[in-house]
Amino acid sequence: MFRIMSLNVLCWGEGENSIEKRIPRVIEIIKKYAPSSFGVQEAHKQWIDALAAGLPGYDYAGVGRDDGKEKGEYAAVFYLRDKFTASDYGNFWISETPDVPSKGWDSACTRIATYVKLTDRETGKEYVHFNTHLDHIGVVAQINGAKMIMEKAASFGGVPVVATGDFNVLQGSDCYNTMISANLADARTLAPDSDDCFTFHWFRPEEYHDIIDFIFVDRDTVRPVKFKVINEKVDGKFYSDHYAIYADIEIN
Repeated sequence: MFRIMSLNVLCWGEGENSIEKRIPRVIEIIKKYAPSSFGVQEAHKQWIDALAAGLPGYDYAGVGRDDGKEKGEYAAVFYLRDKFTASDYGNFWISETPDVPSKGWDSACTRIATYVKLTDRETGKEYVHFNTHLDHIGVVAQINGAKMIMEKAASFGGVPVVATGDFNVLQGSDCYNTMISANLADARTLAPDSDDCFTFHWFRPEEYHDIIDFIFVDRDTVRPVKFKVINEKVDGKFYSDHYAIYADIEIN
């Protein structure tokens, strides 16, 4: 059994929701639910360094989207260092020039996807974890981003795939339907033990309650057993403007 998590950590914040105050809350949530691997969105270098320091049992793959190094937000994938061997990893930009930092189609921002192939040291079971944060404006870029993830996933030749992220779209949208049009499925709808809680609240859940964060899995090789939205606070305070999500999966 593997636990896959996704969390948009929010790249800014003020007052009680400042990054400095939310860092320990985010780390506490991750430690509490102990994912095997997890993807983060909106994690600039300050976040990456804080997560790496606060979660010493994890390594990560990922680069800053603005320069392919450390500038801008990461879509990093963290994974348990002692549990896995990472045999392949990389990044591509959601654009017509995916190999270099770039903004594509009608996208308002530079967008990136990161992936890492993980092999369990004990069982030999493996999966590829993709993570991304798709554009909040560009519908064409959203759809093409979904297609790019699907195409890259297929290039692994049947190795089980999970894809996490803030997709900035709702269920039933063109982008969402593209993601589930081939071999990927939504873990939320596939898991026998699931919930229907929203994921985005912008610190005001009474006003904002959208489902825009997803975990997609290969329907042939990955079986979600449980899907959960972590709709809780830490010491009465929000840890982000998104709730983290996780799926417990079994690999055939």
